[in-house]
Amino acid sequence: MESLIEWNYLGMFSAAFLAATILPLSSEVVLSALLLNGLTPSVLVAVATLGNVLGSVVNFGLGYWGTELYKRKFFRVSDNEIDAALARYQKYGTASLVFAWVPVIGDPLTLAAGILRVNFMAFLVLVTAGKLGRYLVLTYIILQT
Repeated sequence: MESLIEWNYLGMFSAAFLAATILPLSSEVVLSALLLNGLTPSVLVAVATLGNVLGSVVNFGLGYWGTELYKRKFFRVSDNEIDAALARYQKYGTASLVFAWVPVIGDPLTLAAGILRVNFMAFLVLVTAGKLGRYLVLTYIILQT
């Protein structure tokens, strides 16, 4: 984590991207450290959002084109998690993608979107809105302390 902080904006992008894909990484820790080290908040929010959304696009692509074995091995997502994500879609619809930033349920949601062949533009808009909102709120909170 410390080396990601030393990479400044590239570290923020990497942490956000990886947090949305394969690693249980906290991009919030990197964001906090970089904000407290004086990096430009608007650039950090933009970089974090871009990295996190692109990570979710990888998840979507794996859901859309990946084999079942690859999805489960790459994500280490259980049948129950995928079933729960699919059930959320049935209950709340595509709008549930606004919550793709939520720990534990976010990655399976974006994977399920690919499996269900959700419209990609709707996917991008909703995922970006949710992730941007999260980083804006976090940045505001961090800078107020």
